[in-house]
Amino acid sequence: MMIIGAFLFLNPANTYSTIILPETVIVPDPLVAEKARLIDGEVIIALSELPDDAVRIKGQIYIVAPPQKIWEVLIDYNNHKNFIPNVVDSGFISDMGNEKVVFEKGVIRMFIFQKKVSVQMKVWGEEFKHLYFKQIAGDFKIYQGEWVLVSYPKGQGTFLTYNADVKPNFLASALLVKSIQKRDCPLVLTAIKKQAEASIIITPKQTVPEKE
Repeated sequence: MMIIGAFLFLNPANTYSTIILPETVIVPDPLVAEKARLIDGEVIIALSELPDDAVRIKGQIYIVAPPQKIWEVLIDYNNHKNFIPNVVDSGFISDMGNEKVVFEKGVIRMFIFQKKVSVQMKVWGEEFKHLYFKQIAGDFKIYQGEWVLVSYPKGQGTFLTYNADVKPNFLASALLVKSIQKRDCPLVLTAIKKQAEASIIITPKQTVPEKE
């Protein structure tokens, strides 16, 4: 005898006892849902406050280009001023192969005001996978983070993630910094996406014709 959802056993007393199996609950994987949102074109930004008014930023975007192309865009510091919003000057100070020193000058807009800022950074990493950066001089008490590139061959693209901890060296509350980053981070990620995809030609997947 069999009953769905239970096992029945015959004991010596010739009576039946029932053991109920636990119900299977399928929990959706949030990472899968997040990737679907990114592939659909959404830019995902997460902001959190750290001690001493520092801010942690996480920005994600999906780019229809291979990691090699995105890497070229990220390290093209001589050209950042030409396509990244609010960057007015940029370039290399020194190049020691895997480790480089670069500078960027930009404008932070706050309501009707704007402030010029500059930063010199050490950048290094694992080619086509991780690019780390850390301020060595400039207008921030804390300015460090990484770019993470994860290939998605199925879509002929790459998931790009920006992680950074930021604290200005001038008077600005964490709430204000979060507000600025919420506005500006999607613009920067979208500019990188546009630059990386500009010269990419998507090739349709080949299918093998059936034999007659």
